[in-house]
Amino acid sequence: MSGDTAGVQYVAEFIDGPLEGDFEHRALVSGKPETRVGMVAAVDGLESLFWYDAVDQHHVNGQLRVRFRFDAGDSDPVEFDEDNND
Repeated sequence: MSGDTAGVQYVAEFIDGPLEGDFEHRALVSGKPETRVGMVAAVDGLESLFWYDAVDQHHVNGQLRVRFRFDAGDSDPVEFDEDNND
């Protein structure tokens, strides 16, 4: 990340759930990282909304990184249910 974006962006790391292992550059909100993010992703061809909560943050080479944990209870189910496909 260049010096001009280091103060306005952070890297989100998704540590579990459907987006496990993904990283994303996100904008700081009022100078701070978000504590909860909603992510839309396609699972089995269907768009689903997944909620993630921040669990910790640290700096790597001057870059803010925030780790997010999956909130399965508030997220769309990730398994395809054939009974709901009538």
